[in-house]
Amino acid sequence: MKHWRTDRRVARRLVAAAVAIFLAAGWLHEVRSEPKAPNAPTFSRAALERMAEYVRSEVDAGKIPGAVLLIQQHGKLVDLECFGVRDPATKQPMTANTIFQIYSMSKAVTSVAAMMLVDDGKLSLDDPVSKYIHAFAYAKVGVDLSDEAGKYPLKLEPLKRPITIRDLLRHTSGISYGFFGETQVQKLYADPKLYAGDYDNAEFADRIASLPLADQPGVRWNYSHSTDVLGRVIEVVSGQTLFQFEKQRLFDPLGMSETEYFVVDKAKWPRIAQAFPVDRFRVAGIKDPTEVRRWESGGAGLVSTAGDYARFLQMLLNGGKLDGKRYLKPETVAMMTSDQIGPETGIIHDPFYFPGPTSGFGLGFAVRTSPPPGTTWPLGEYRWDGAGGSFYFVDPTDDLLVVFMVQAPTQGGRIQLTLKTMMFEALGKGLRTD
Repeated sequence: MKHWRTDRRVARRLVAAAVAIFLAAGWLHEVRSEPKAPNAPTFSRAALERMAEYVRSEVDAGKIPGAVLLIQQHGKLVDLECFGVRDPATKQPMTANTIFQIYSMSKAVTSVAAMMLVDDGKLSLDDPVSKYIHAFAYAKVGVDLSDEAGKYPLKLEPLKRPITIRDLLRHTSGISYGFFGETQVQKLYADPKLYAGDYDNAEFADRIASLPLADQPGVRWNYSHSTDVLGRVIEVVSGQTLFQFEKQRLFDPLGMSETEYFVVDKAKWPRIAQAFPVDRFRVAGIKDPTEVRRWESGGAGLVSTAGDYARFLQMLLNGGKLDGKRYLKPETVAMMTSDQIGPETGIIHDPFYFPGPTSGFGLGFAVRTSPPPGTTWPLGEYRWDGAGGSFYFVDPTDDLLVVFMVQAPTQGGRIQLTLKTMMFEALGKGLRTD
């Protein structure tokens, strides 16, 4: 037991040394801010070690190749640990500068970019999408009247009101995805032709506009390509490509030098995290990030590092400001991270309502509206995750953010629930999950 403890102390010193190196090399950026919740509970060293042991056990059991866990509180790094390998083939160790496909964690970035244009007065939440993408002026709703044999064709009905920018942000546009559900409309979104060829954001938005909507706008929360369409709106309003706008307004100022849609620099390719061969799949048209394409998917296309994404989240946790520079108005962040589809709106929750029964949805984020039974999980916690298994959450009550990066599509959801339970238990907020 004495040797075990010595090994752990050595490991902690190595982690601290690694953090210092990464800070010096610019792969991470130390963030300083005044504590907003000075009396908030924090993690003991024993709690951090229990979480680390859990992730190590997942690596040792062959469930995941490796992972990066980053915890930040009061604007300061609490813990940064790297586990396992970044690539099962090369056996290169996981490092803090490992690049991950973050899939739907891209949605928060695109949503923030759109709200920056709202703050600029160049875009309104109540603008019809057809003002910027004319093909949506002809959108129709698909009403499925068929029996099990598909005897009747899909009936198309006109919109009762236009799709708005607000609908895109909160997933109430009627647009859908094709990787879940069995309705005729959802099957159309699963057609490989939707992702055929080397199209750009403009062409992809027109392709989406040509498909029937699953619902009337504003009726139902339905996870969808809405954020991809929003990315095209940003291009039209800004006169730039989506990446050009995000790089100029977010990535460069925030120091997110590893965040992009494609890894063009071949020297970086060895740093891209890879899943086990049996756990590799692509969703919603997303391919290998080394394959440069014209489509910059605002909904699922970004790659990033734990350090980069933590910078982005810290800006939000600070109310839209970081290192003296303002990105969003505080009231804009507050609106984005509060429930926009509550009971008073009459918006229906889809059967595939991914935020879960104790959460609503803001403008780009799931938002905790009630604690899971038997817990005191913090209200106002906002979060999302990605199809590759990575996830993040921001807890304003405790002035806390967490980023967990992994490339293990079939394992991420399970690990997320376990880790979050351990974290909130360590903070004295209950034992059970939602």
